[in-house]
Amino acid sequence: MEYFINCNSSTLAPYTVPLDELRAAHLYRRLGFSAAVQTINAAVGQTADTLIDNLVDQALATPAIPAPEWADWNNANYPEDDDLARQLRRAHIEDFTTAYGNALVNNELHERMSFFWSNHFVTQLEIYDCPGFLYYYINCLQRNALGNFKTFTSEIGLTSAMLYYLDGVRNRGNNPNENYARELYELFTLGEGNNYTEEDIIETSKALSGYTERGEEGCTQVTFDPTEFNTDNKTIFGQTGNWGYDDVIDILFNERPNEIGWFICKKLYEFFVHPDSTGDEGNGIAPQIIDGMAQTFISSGFEIAPVLRQLFKSQHFFDETAIGVIIKSPADLYFNFLKETGFSYDDGTIMNMMDSCSLIGQRFFNPPEVEGWQRDRTWINTNFIIGRWLTMEVFLERFFQNNPEEFRDLAVAAVGPANSNTSNPEIVVRALVNKFTPKGLLTDADFERAMDAFKIDDVPEEYYSPDYYPGGTSQWMLQISAETPTQVYILLRHLSREPEFQLK
Repeated sequence: MEYFINCNSSTLAPYTVPLDELRAAHLYRRLGFSAAVQTINAAVGQTADTLIDNLVDQALATPAIPAPEWADWNNANYPEDDDLARQLRRAHIEDFTTAYGNALVNNELHERMSFFWSNHFVTQLEIYDCPGFLYYYINCLQRNALGNFKTFTSEIGLTSAMLYYLDGVRNRGNNPNENYARELYELFTLGEGNNYTEEDIIETSKALSGYTERGEEGCTQVTFDPTEFNTDNKTIFGQTGNWGYDDVIDILFNERPNEIGWFICKKLYEFFVHPDSTGDEGNGIAPQIIDGMAQTFISSGFEIAPVLRQLFKSQHFFDETAIGVIIKSPADLYFNFLKETGFSYDDGTIMNMMDSCSLIGQRFFNPPEVEGWQRDRTWINTNFIIGRWLTMEVFLERFFQNNPEEFRDLAVAAVGPANSNTSNPEIVVRALVNKFTPKGLLTDADFERAMDAFKIDDVPEEYYSPDYYPGGTSQWMLQISAETPTQVYILLRHLSREPEFQLK
């Protein structure tokens, strides 16, 4: 079985029940990179309608990362010495990578969507290798993350990153290059083989020609050269004329709205709800949900935000069968943990986590191919799962060495004010298990193993409360006992290797 079968039978009707802790945590794991205990607690009792509107509005108002001083540099701005130039480029890319990593951690839905689109409108930094190109590519993703998809499609195709990656800079009128035209239809808007022909690709490539002016210096932003444009009439989706770039976008969205709507909404569904978009062996409700999303998408003129509002407010999204059925990406693994613990971190932590993502299959700004990361089961193989375990243990040890009392603070926040100085270890373990796994551990035996990890030998069992250990003395107390931070640390190490920890 490649993934969980999707048995979700709930509809797009609004979810009107006030959110409980399970569903509030589910929302933040999917909509962003999870959230701290306090954020989840604040969401409990709210309606999805109000909370989602606030989160989407917040995302729409979130600005892109400000342009660094080197955004418009070309090779002439870098040192003449090749080694020094490479060193400075690496420093610029590292600085921007850190800024983007911090944005991912802090900006919830806005950056969840910008990162989603980076795996849709794929480029590879290693191909174009220009910091300025990277900045303007990410800037385009951020500005359009929840905006108009037609505008987005138009703008992303003219970024220098995309023009270099998919050979637009080589698309001359007298010698068209079909690479971008093919991916525009196959991967970016319609889906493979979905109501376009090879002739449409050929004709479209002619209409997209001319964006070939690269300047005299390397890393100069690409511009249009009218002498390189194909001025012949082209026939695209049955429409004939001397079409250019803007015409292609207009014709595509005018002539193929249903195909675009289904393809993009299916991808959003699989990303936010469930990797199985066919439903229970092809008989599920997922296709109907995607149809409803697509209708909203098309009727709004291809606005992304209304689709997200509809989906995140729905009974389908909050159905229990949708919770804990997506395998965490490497970015989810680390950034979710960072948000959920509330542990102190700095730019070095962010860079270390992004570097660790590369070790287990998710190299930032460099998806493996134009189809992007394939997600879900591709994140889990023998090497990657061991890498997930070991890197999580490294981060846990660093956090513990830096400030062990933060582990106590996490446990106190997780159990809540009523149990803030409990002497019952089961209350603490259950709260932390529920915090770091979508639906708890699968079996009672799994939970007992978590209990065993927490109950270290340094704390005699009779030190716990009598409601846990008959005749217990309550000498161990969550807020006071010196052993508590170590116990929480060991428990988190144990949980980080559990299968349920890998899910969101």
